[in-house]
Amino acid sequence: MQSWFFLFGAIAAEVIGTTALKATHGFTRLAPSLVVVVAYALAFYLLSRTMQTIPMSISYAVWSGVGIVLITLIGYVVYRQSLDLAALIGLGLILAGVLVIHLFSKSVAH
Repeated sequence: MQSWFFLFGAIAAEVIGTTALKATHGFTRLAPSLVVVVAYALAFYLLSRTMQTIPMSISYAVWSGVGIVLITLIGYVVYRQSLDLAALIGLGLILAGVLVIHLFSKSVAH
């Protein structure tokens, strides 16, 4: 169970880092650049802890899938980036894949 907390912490850190990445303006602004570096370092540390007990393929699939969905939602809400039907369907499929892995995969200890 602790590994899932590490994984969701890694997802949160990656989402924070990616969100701050837009504000760096090509790493020309110090504060958001530091947020990116610290957040990504934390994300990779927590992801490495996750992979001690959850298989790499499962860890990475959940990390990237949930991260994609959250970053897309932040882009939509905060930056007013539009989503068309194809994007929404794709996001739904990503979420469905993460749910199938989490709920039904025997590769993961639940």
